[in-house]
Amino acid sequence: MAEVSAEACIEAPAEKVWAQLMDWSAYGEWNATHTGFPKGVPENLAVGGTYEENMKLMGFPAEVVWTVEELEEARLFATRGKGPMGVTVANRYSLTPDGGATTVRIDAEFTGAAVSLMAGKLKDSARAALDESLRKLAGLVT
Repeated sequence: MAEVSAEACIEAPAEKVWAQLMDWSAYGEWNATHTGFPKGVPENLAVGGTYEENMKLMGFPAEVVWTVEELEEARLFATRGKGPMGVTVANRYSLTPDGGATTVRIDAEFTGAAVSLMAGKLKDSARAALDESLRKLAGLVT
């Protein structure tokens, strides 16, 4: 298993950050690993809902089928997905209001046999992508 996290304080209220986070048509503008939605942008997501995403991880294309595990408006969005080579990916976006700002934390987890072979490189690549994504997200909402 490989786990990575990134956190940033964004100078915008949680509702504004959440609106950008859930704007699927602009998802690629801030998410550094996203390359497309092969079956269209997710609509009306709820816990248990699914969607497909094309991504690039460590420079390699990957298609992931995501299932929403937790969803709390302006606070939490957690998904778990099945990727190539038996890899399971989990993402958790947590928003914590802090006055007029919001602390955004992204936790990612990768499991599967292939992960153990490349855990160090995967962690470095994923951490860089999370940091870049948070920088871009902040740029879009501030």
